[in-house]
Amino acid sequence: MKQIYFIAFALLTMTVSAQVPAGYYDYATGTGYTLKTQLFRIINNVDDPEINNTVEEVQTVETYNSLDGFNATYERDFYYEPGGSNTILDMYSENPTGADPYNYTPITDECGNFSSEGDCYNKEHIIPQSVFSSQLPMYSDAHHLIPSDGRVNGFRSNFPFGNVDDSQLTSQSGITNPTQNGSKLGGYEDLGYPIDYTGTVFEPIDEFKGDIARIYFYFVTRYETQVSGWSSYPMFDGSSDQAIAEPFLSLLIDWHLNDPVSQKEIDRNNNIFYNHQNNRNPFVDHPEWVVAIWSSNPDTEAPSDVTDLMASNPTDTTVQLQWTAATDNIGVSSYDIYVDGANTYNTSNTMFTATDLSPDTNYCFTLKALDGSGNESNFSNQACEMTTNNGGSGDIDIFFSEYIEGSSNNKVLEIANFTGATVNMSIYTLKLSFNGNANWSTTYTFPPSTMITNGDVYVIANGSSTVCTSEYDNLNNAITSFNGNDAIGLFKNDVLIDILGDFNSSSNYAQNTTLVRKPEVDRPTITFDINEWNSFGTNNCDDLGQHNQTLGTPEASLSAVTMYPNPLNGNTLFISTNENLNVEIYDVLGKRMLTTSVSSDNNTIDVSNLKSGLYLVRIISDNRSITKKLIKQ
Repeated sequence: MKQIYFIAFALLTMTVSAQVPAGYYDYATGTGYTLKTQLFRIINNVDDPEINNTVEEVQTVETYNSLDGFNATYERDFYYEPGGSNTILDMYSENPTGADPYNYTPITDECGNFSSEGDCYNKEHIIPQSVFSSQLPMYSDAHHLIPSDGRVNGFRSNFPFGNVDDSQLTSQSGITNPTQNGSKLGGYEDLGYPIDYTGTVFEPIDEFKGDIARIYFYFVTRYETQVSGWSSYPMFDGSSDQAIAEPFLSLLIDWHLNDPVSQKEIDRNNNIFYNHQNNRNPFVDHPEWVVAIWSSNPDTEAPSDVTDLMASNPTDTTVQLQWTAATDNIGVSSYDIYVDGANTYNTSNTMFTATDLSPDTNYCFTLKALDGSGNESNFSNQACEMTTNNGGSGDIDIFFSEYIEGSSNNKVLEIANFTGATVNMSIYTLKLSFNGNANWSTTYTFPPSTMITNGDVYVIANGSSTVCTSEYDNLNNAITSFNGNDAIGLFKNDVLIDILGDFNSSSNYAQNTTLVRKPEVDRPTITFDINEWNSFGTNNCDDLGQHNQTLGTPEASLSAVTMYPNPLNGNTLFISTNENLNVEIYDVLGKRMLTTSVSSDNNTIDVSNLKSGLYLVRIISDNRSITKKLIKQ
């Protein structure tokens, strides 16, 4: 359900890698309300003498105003919109699939007075403070305090959460209903839950229903010994154990299962724990505990197996994975990723980049799908890929193919793909460094779902550029604010793979110039070499929107090299040569299957790991190369 864009920022360096401390949940035992009580003992703000021999961390009771700095630092949109990291992430105004209706700058746009939606943001108590008489520590508990548009906060008021009947929407001045991102206030819609409720409810958009549900499960667990004594509230039943009244309990369980834990929630949980109040929401760490505690009919059906797992786009330290989503009777919550049989990563997406790998190493990956109740599928198919060994630069990969630094704002960048396969640009960024500065000061993230097909190019231009405008794919003034002495880097998984200019020099390399990559260049490089480029005059864009590549100069010099037998019936391929050659074998999708070398003394290649099919064999000698087709029967 969640489509989230991940952007790396310095302030998140600690939190995105933070994990649940070892032993934190050692005493989370049993099922039902016994488990709930054990969790209460772990996450409250009082030392428990029976569990103080673990790494129990008691909650630090912070002030309400301390949330202002926390929200400004951590409650920002690192997830949904490229470049949105300088704005507040508000569940009531966020549009996960498009442009937000409005954005808030941290601190600057904090309320303040407001009369209409979009005026300013403040802090919303997910459980209304009137329920617990605005008492500490509930009043300042960050786990249920979120930044919110001020008018929408007032619109929601202290109404419970639920499904809204669109025929019974509530009208109020200064705000539309639904709100600008689709949240609604109105009469409760009975969708078949056990007990009718006829009052007014507030319904957030689907993207955040699970977030809201897990906040409620946290709250009635953290304050288990107090909830029964609070004021009457439709969502609570007056007990200490179940605590949440029907029909809201069934509804929240459904919201939890249908909207699995997101990376945003994981990061928020870590930030609250490590950087604010020292306790965790256990239902973000272990979503299966919701059903274990509150469901009388636990889900025991495992998700379907993951299919079509593919590994591709290797670098020295990363491999990109993608697969077809599994299905489940309730909903798939996440995927465990196994590397050479070891459970190493977890993600809720169907695309993932395995990181921290070793160069020139073959890795094999398998997956299991998990649901919210802890059920897991069988292993997926296995996909293997070998990392490159290029000292941090890319191997066969996309690269800068044209650069225009012309008059006025005629500034354009072109990127070419000759990898043999369509490239998803979600793991690539561009960065700009001014005047030989030793830091990258500007980052460009490609628009969501950007793909470059094999043999095609992608053109980014300044919004005021006037040359060859029909060839532009995207306009961005920030990354095209360069001059002829500024370095521009192409990054893959935040690792530099190609560069224009010298990162450590402010000397001009292309002032008032058009550069076009020479056709014999077939891969990126992390060291700029002007000899790889043809130079043209100012505002020359004759080649923009296309790129010619002719591998090997000249290819004829390798034409005498023979490869046999072809078609191949066995597992030994012969390369007839009088020199030392490097050989790379790719499948038709551009996935590298084998890398080796041959010579006049050793001209055999073991291809027993290749299945029957069509392959491309690339034979390389210095700056020359030739590609031949191989059929293995």
